[in-house]
Amino acid sequence: MATRRSHTRSRLRNCRGAKTPCAAHGAREEDRNQDGKMDMLHFKLELPLQSTEQVLGVQLILTFSYQLHRMSTFVMQSMAFLQFSFAVPGSQLHVNGDLRLQQKQPLGYRGLDVRYNVSVINGTSPFASDYDLTRIVAAYQERNVTTILTDPSPIWLVGRAAEAPFVVNAVIRYPVEVISYLPGFWEMIKFAWIQYVSILLIFLWAFERIKRFVFQNQVVTTIPVTAVPQGELYKEHLS
Repeated sequence: MATRRSHTRSRLRNCRGAKTPCAAHGAREEDRNQDGKMDMLHFKLELPLQSTEQVLGVQLILTFSYQLHRMSTFVMQSMAFLQFSFAVPGSQLHVNGDLRLQQKQPLGYRGLDVRYNVSVINGTSPFASDYDLTRIVAAYQERNVTTILTDPSPIWLVGRAAEAPFVVNAVIRYPVEVISYLPGFWEMIKFAWIQYVSILLIFLWAFERIKRFVFQNQVVTTIPVTAVPQGELYKEHLS
């Protein structure tokens, strides 16, 4: 029994001139709420197999261009790594998960951050070591900002026909993220002033209500005093 684990990018790169038919893949992004930003990715991979070949596991890297334009301007090339293995040969793998952002440190607020805007996989390299999954994942994990696929919920289907290809279907969602960044001086002053004014208005309103309550209900004992001109006080003192 033969087991084939194919990396999509390397397989497609080397399929020219090979006797084995090339893998066919397609990707489509969808904007479900029509806000001008993509919400999910639909990915499909069909890998032709010979009648004697079977698939027991899948290792797949999907690369993404990740960009932030508000508060912090950040651009990077990221990836989602899928790895599954099963005891029974399969015909299809269905994956449905979320592409989440992971931060080891906050982003900066000034300038354009492109330190990770490099390809996760060097597709032009002639060296086999550059396509080793262990090295690729290890180098990727050294980053301070990465993306990972969470809750993939894999579904493994069995019963592949002799001439049918092995199929990978993936739905990857782009959820709303909370970004951690270091604000600038004027931004801190702006938010501090807003908070100060809001607290001051609440304090003045509460103080005015308390003052009215105290005087209207005579909570504190008061003694009325008639104002005396300063001149009369001065004469009385001289006498």
